[in-house]
Amino acid sequence: MKKDVVALGELLIDFTGSGDSNRGNPLFEANPGGAPCNVLSMLQSLGNSTAFIGKVGNDFFGRMLKERIEKQGIDSTGLVFDEEVNTTLAFVNKLPNGDRDFSFYRKPGADMMLTAEDVEKNADLIRNADVFHLGTLSMTDEPAKEATVRAVTIAKESGAAISFDPNYREPLWKNVDDAIDAMKYGFENCDILKISDNEIELFTGLKDIEAGARKIKRDFGIPIVFATLGPEGSIALYKDMVIKKDGYRNPATIETTGAGDTFCACAIDYIHINGLDNLTKDGLFECLSFANAAASIITTRKGALSVMPTQEEITAFLTNKE
Repeated sequence: MKKDVVALGELLIDFTGSGDSNRGNPLFEANPGGAPCNVLSMLQSLGNSTAFIGKVGNDFFGRMLKERIEKQGIDSTGLVFDEEVNTTLAFVNKLPNGDRDFSFYRKPGADMMLTAEDVEKNADLIRNADVFHLGTLSMTDEPAKEATVRAVTIAKESGAAISFDPNYREPLWKNVDDAIDAMKYGFENCDILKISDNEIELFTGLKDIEAGARKIKRDFGIPIVFATLGPEGSIALYKDMVIKKDGYRNPATIETTGAGDTFCACAIDYIHINGLDNLTKDGLFECLSFANAAASIITTRKGALSVMPTQEEITAFLTNKE
């Protein structure tokens, strides 16, 4: 069956801080997460057909995740259960400055155990996709790294557009050079790049984010680059155009988990509808406005995958901003 977008990567539980108990102990809420599936959930919300390829443990959390992505409408045919390794867990602690501190339980985690054979068994999902999406976390360790490369090869052979979001998480890498190599692999193979300001600085060494984004686009010949700047907004670089849109600062923001994934999904949706050949400055400005608004809305909710905004919510949000 034809799919608009298929993604590969991590599916996990984000334990998000929920205050303290009456005994003063920290409380955490178990939110389904993992960047690739967050992206698919938002794409589903925008009316796309999606499928996921990845691995979870055959445990309570893994079964919960399967149930949850199916509830969101994501095809779970490519979700594999590992009998030996548990589902990956992440504890997300909000810092006083609004940033997040991640603690991962992934030594190993089931998402790392996806194999090239698992990908081969689900190759038709990729072959029948308009867009194939990935990040770098499936490349931190083997066998998932080999599985990722195999999936990208299948996607390229089938003519799918390839979307890439580095989604750098320092604690999950043995060293920064491995992470940079994984980013480079993504840049070399993608048609659509969504990248954050800190990832641009990490890869290029440039503090000027626009200059860094230009360098990555030029050096790797990427047709379109979307750079996110946190609350400052976003930039799109296409051909010789640079389009900028300020962010929507939201007084109701409680945490930023999933904001980049929500933005990424909106960008993919726009390119899926409009193609890569004849994009306009006005159209890309509207794309950034919509994506920034969606990202702003998700920051007012705990978690991401299960609480993505609808098109109607985003449109209403933008109408109120005019």
